[in-house]
Amino acid sequence: MSTGAVIMMIVAMAIVWGGLVAAILRLRAHPDEPEPWPQGVEKAE
Repeated sequence: MSTGAVIMMIVAMAIVWGGLVAAILRLRAHPDEPEPWPQGVEKAE
């Protein structure tokens, strides 16, 4: 592989993994609230 290809691969990996880390950190800081059950619907156990 040429030097340019290696650099592009590293940049692409940094973008993908950086986005994954950013998404995980955001979800840890602001977790999604569960939606309430609609009227008349019971939770299956």
